[in-house]
Amino acid sequence: MSKTVAVVGAGVGGLTAAAELRKVLPTEDRVVLIDRSFEGSSGLSLLWVLRGWRTPEQVAVRPTPTALPGVDMITGQVERIDLETRTIDLGAAGTIGYDALVIALGANLNIARLPGLADAFDAGVAGQFYTVDGALDLHLQVEALESGRVAVLVAAVPFKCPAAPFEAAFLLADQLGQKLTTGAVTVDAFTPDPLPMPVAGPAVGNALVEMMRAKGIGFHGGKSATGIDPKARTVDFGDGTTEAFDLLAVVPPHSPNAAAASTGLGPNGWIPVDPATLATTAPGVFAVGDATALPLPNGKPLPKAAIFAEAEGEVAAHQIARYLGYDVPDTRFTGEGACYVELGAGLAAKGEGNFLTPPTPQVSLREPSTAYHDEKQRQERDWLARWNIRS
Repeated sequence: MSKTVAVVGAGVGGLTAAAELRKVLPTEDRVVLIDRSFEGSSGLSLLWVLRGWRTPEQVAVRPTPTALPGVDMITGQVERIDLETRTIDLGAAGTIGYDALVIALGANLNIARLPGLADAFDAGVAGQFYTVDGALDLHLQVEALESGRVAVLVAAVPFKCPAAPFEAAFLLADQLGQKLTTGAVTVDAFTPDPLPMPVAGPAVGNALVEMMRAKGIGFHGGKSATGIDPKARTVDFGDGTTEAFDLLAVVPPHSPNAAAASTGLGPNGWIPVDPATLATTAPGVFAVGDATALPLPNGKPLPKAAIFAEAEGEVAAHQIARYLGYDVPDTRFTGEGACYVELGAGLAAKGEGNFLTPPTPQVSLREPSTAYHDEKQRQERDWLARWNIRS
């Protein structure tokens, strides 16, 4: 009897899982990929849109049936996942049953979680770079700024791409150019964490702080935002301090997708998974990417990053095939990964290592070079070419 495997969410993890499932499952088994629009963008390119090096159209990801042969692509909003009946509720579009499931619904931006943030966006005194339109708008806001202070704010943890806010600070400083070097505009980064990328360890975090200082960027750790006053252009923090800004570049609070939370698999909505297999506590249900809470040996969660979502998608596909009784490799998630930190002027540093190494992740930050900038460009080209195939 044929089986149906459903993948919900067509981001990095979902696309990878669907493509790999189609490779390893028999042709009579159905692979269904469900997404609300199949209209996205390359996450690693968003900061280049912020810098003005890419347009939204240049980084668009629109997966096609030609790129996913043999996969049924269904457009619909996932309202609820019922683990008992093994069904996916698509609202007015009906329901889809499954024999096995990959949850790849990512993380949502939750602007309402930080008081005053929505009003700051509406007033034009704040912008964000976690969507392609937001990155473009913020670029234009920075371009128009002649004097004052740019505050790069991590509103809350966890958030997608742990390097992104600090890479944004570097690229905003690069964009400001002489306005920064003459002191007309200053750039400061604020985060609730004590150091940038804390899971990678203090050596990586301190190295990034020193790189920021060398570029004239201030770093302020241990700063948990509690509210924003858009009229006064200030941010209040949990330690009782207040910081002024002229333009706020913010990483909005992130929340779990409501449909993923509807499963009840995680007490706070993020879905716990086995670190090696990506299995959840529900039989035949796996989760990958930003939707997950993958525990590291030191008890901290694996950072939410595309490089991990891609590797997890392949592992989940193989583990599902084995769950369904097929003879495929027992692939495991290794925890190896890398990310790039653009500094501007064609230079990028590279953090890489193994995050599952006990007792703590073993991660190194490589010195900035043009070679790492070129590596990131190749990754971008490969990803866009893989999914934007037209027949």
